[in-house]
Amino acid sequence: MSASSYKIFSGSSNRPLAEKIAQKLGKPLGLAELKRFSDGEIWVKYGENIRGSEVFIIQSTNPPSENLLELLIMVDAAKRASAKRITAVIPYFGYSRQDRKDQPRVSITAKLVANLITVAGADRVMTMDLHASQIQGFFDIPFDHLYGSTIFSGLFDEINDNLVVVSPDVGGIKMARSYAKRLHADLVVIDKRRPKQNLAEVVHIIGSVEDKDVLLVDDLIDTAGTFIGAIEALKTKGAKDIYGAITHPLLSGRAIERINNSQIKKLFVSDTIPLSKETDTDKISVITASDIFAEAIKRTYHNESISSLFDIDKS
Repeated sequence: MSASSYKIFSGSSNRPLAEKIAQKLGKPLGLAELKRFSDGEIWVKYGENIRGSEVFIIQSTNPPSENLLELLIMVDAAKRASAKRITAVIPYFGYSRQDRKDQPRVSITAKLVANLITVAGADRVMTMDLHASQIQGFFDIPFDHLYGSTIFSGLFDEINDNLVVVSPDVGGIKMARSYAKRLHADLVVIDKRRPKQNLAEVVHIIGSVEDKDVLLVDDLIDTAGTFIGAIEALKTKGAKDIYGAITHPLLSGRAIERINNSQIKKLFVSDTIPLSKETDTDKISVITASDIFAEAIKRTYHNESISSLFDIDKS
C-alpha cells in the first residue's frame, strides 16, 4: 500500500488544527463538501475517491452539538464510500463529563456518544486527555488516548527546582502525576466537593505549596469557577507564582473575566478547541497539539506503537 493511500479530512469544528496536522504530515486536506439545507440539516459529500483508502476524520465535538452530528455523518459517508479503515480523530471528546450515573434518572451520555460513533462506522478513535479515562472502555473498537502533558511539560523545565504540580481534584491525580514525573516535581492534590454542575468548593489541600511555584493541571476549563477557586485556595496557603496547563479551553460564561481578574501568572491551553477573538487575553497562551496528533496518525497508518510516544506512570 502506498503512502498516498491514507487521506485526512476535516469537519468544520476545528479546521485550523486539521490544517496544521495535514501540513506536518506533508499532505493536503482531502476534499469534503459540507452544506446545510435551508432548515439547517447537514449534508456531506466526499469530493474524491476514498474506496480502499485509510481515512482520518478530524473533528472536535465541543458545543454546539451539531459538531458531533457532523462527525457521525462524515463517518457514515466514508463507510458508504467503501473506505478501508476510518479513524475518528477527536481532539476534544465532548460529553465526556457524563460518564456515570452519579444521581438517579440521568444519562450516561459518554457511553451514548461512544455507541453513536461506533454504529456510524468508525473503526478506531483517537483523542486527547479524556475527562475520565474509563470512557475508553465504552468503545468496542480500538481507542488511542493521547496525553497533553507531552506538549506542556517542556514549558516548565526552567522552574522545576521550586515547582509543585497540583491536581484540582482526586480524579485528576493520574494526569498530575504524569506532569510531576516528567518535571521531577512534588504532587499536591486539592480535595473538593461539587454541590452542582460548574460549581466546586475547596475543602482541603493535601500537600505543601508554601513558597512554591505551582503548576495547576486539568483536562478542561469551562466557566473557570473551579479553576479560580483553586488558585485562591493555593494563594492562601502561601503559593508563589501560579501557572495553569489545561488541554481543552471551553471558556464559557464569565471564564475570561475570571481569568483576567485572577492571580494566575499564565494559563497554557492547547488548540484542540479553537479560541474566539472574545477569548484573547495576555494571560492565555495557546500551544498547538498538531505535532502529537500528526505523529499518532502516521504511526497508526504504519501500525507502529503510539504508547511509546508517552512516558506516563501507569500505576
